[in-house]
Amino acid sequence: MATDYYELLGVPRTADEKTIKAAYRKLAMESHPDRHGGCTDKEAHFKAISEAYDCLKDPQKRAAYDRFGHAAFQNGGGGGPFGAGAGGFEGFSDIFSSIFGEFMDPRAQRASAARGSDLRYDLELTLEEAFSGAEKTISIQAMAGCEQCNASGSIGQTAARACSSCGGAGKVRAQQGFFVVERTCPGCMGSGETVADPCPACDGDGRAHKTRKLSVNVPAGVDEGTRIRVAGEGEAGVRGAAAGDLYLFVHLKRHALFSREGSTLIAEAPISFTTAALGGCIVIPGIDGEKIELKIPAGIQSGEMLRHRGAGMSVLNGRGRGDLMTRILVETPTKLSKDQKAILEQFRETETGDECPASKGFFSRIRDKLGG
Repeated sequence: MATDYYELLGVPRTADEKTIKAAYRKLAMESHPDRHGGCTDKEAHFKAISEAYDCLKDPQKRAAYDRFGHAAFQNGGGGGPFGAGAGGFEGFSDIFSSIFGEFMDPRAQRASAARGSDLRYDLELTLEEAFSGAEKTISIQAMAGCEQCNASGSIGQTAARACSSCGGAGKVRAQQGFFVVERTCPGCMGSGETVADPCPACDGDGRAHKTRKLSVNVPAGVDEGTRIRVAGEGEAGVRGAAAGDLYLFVHLKRHALFSREGSTLIAEAPISFTTAALGGCIVIPGIDGEKIELKIPAGIQSGEMLRHRGAGMSVLNGRGRGDLMTRILVETPTKLSKDQKAILEQFRETETGDECPASKGFFSRIRDKLGG
């Protein structure tokens, strides 16, 4: 008697598609024949759960199975929901590969192993370059395709052959106690192939160290730590395999006037105490080179912020700009002439305490505390 498909996968009959797929993934990984040295029992179990999954993942097949059971497929000619062409292991392998993809695909594994490494480059920019974007020329020293053998790794006409160390798998296994350790084959560097007449310039690797210059475009609005991916500009792959990628990590130089928080620029502007008291106007240079006029309201206090909208940094991958925030620092004069001192003395004689309400309130609270 055939085993119930739901029991095989260990799911209830009300399980949704996501639950059924997750259950199959787990069981398929545990019982795949490649992980058990071709064990016939594991292969049979793998076929059974693959057959169950193929049925239950299809809404029409699942509906027929729920109504008629295994009898729904007995007259289809093939002994199961796969039809006549799925009598062998290949039919189940196709289902497994469609779910796990590269994870269990030897060809994909070899291509991944032979692929060139990704590279990192730390790119230093001024704040102005980050604001407007820039085209930078950088110098990279890394593995590049060998020019002498045209990246083939061979100087002769003999075609590459399967590596004798790994049998073309690109990986070798070693038993360590109860564990099996798998690593990239040192003989073919994961490509699965070796060359008969290795190039003397690259020892058959198809690549050699080279310094090259590369022009890269930096978009406007990048910030400290922004990562920019340049596809295919990393290290060359083994014997013509795909190259890795280049990753640019942005670092911003310290600016003399501005600090930055996202798209907002922050500046500090010292003003005289007379300007703070009477009001006025100051001009500061913007990040784009334009002059920005800031109106100082009378009575502004040190530390207060003035906002100038649309004068900040460019927005990365967006439109518009952030704001400019200017922190006002009221500066007390340290050098006064005799006449200036006399004028200030006259002003002090006219003070009533109402001119500076914060200090009046502060000293009033002190007097109350001291009982004065």
